[in-house]
Amino acid sequence: MNDTWTNRWNDRYSKEEFAYGVAPNNYLKEQLENLNTGTILFPAEGEGRNAVFAAKLGWTVSAFDISPQGKNKALLLAGTNKVTIDYQVGELQTLNYNPEQFDIIALIYAHFPANIKSVYHKALDKYLRRGGLVIFEAFSKKHIEYNSKNEKVGGPKEVDMLFSIDEIKSDFDNYEIIELVEKEIELNEGLFHNGIGSVIRFVGRKK
Repeated sequence: MNDTWTNRWNDRYSKEEFAYGVAPNNYLKEQLENLNTGTILFPAEGEGRNAVFAAKLGWTVSAFDISPQGKNKALLLAGTNKVTIDYQVGELQTLNYNPEQFDIIALIYAHFPANIKSVYHKALDKYLRRGGLVIFEAFSKKHIEYNSKNEKVGGPKEVDMLFSIDEIKSDFDNYEIIELVEKEIELNEGLFHNGIGSVIRFVGRKK
């Protein structure tokens, strides 16, 4: 990922207010509250709202992002909530995670650049134990239409950065599909996710 990409996120996370709020994503919250705690990884975790929520539930939390500003905000939020998270800055291939280290990988609006998004999904797989879960929510390709009507709902403006059900099936082809749907939802997450949008939701168990 290039400096322009990093600078974009550093700029977004440099403000005092949390870009996507401090409350967890609703879909992630629903999933985690029904699971036994264990080890969980949050790629592209930004300012830490989901990682901190998981830590408060008792999960052992790891997270990473390319933005040092995101890490700063995440550690601030963790401190406020009196929890600990292991947060690293860098791209996946530079980090020191171990094979099958995690029980859960949570991809919540982890919109990687189009040319690497499937590569990242397949690379992350090796860090998930057999029987572990991927929990995923991100904007679908249809979301371009929603964003064009209401920019406040957020999301990438490049359709190739968005997801389809077929892409998720291909990226996670060695998973039992527990849920895989495209649906319209209303978002109310901080400054940048507000309004009606179209998302892909996926929970899969590694075979």
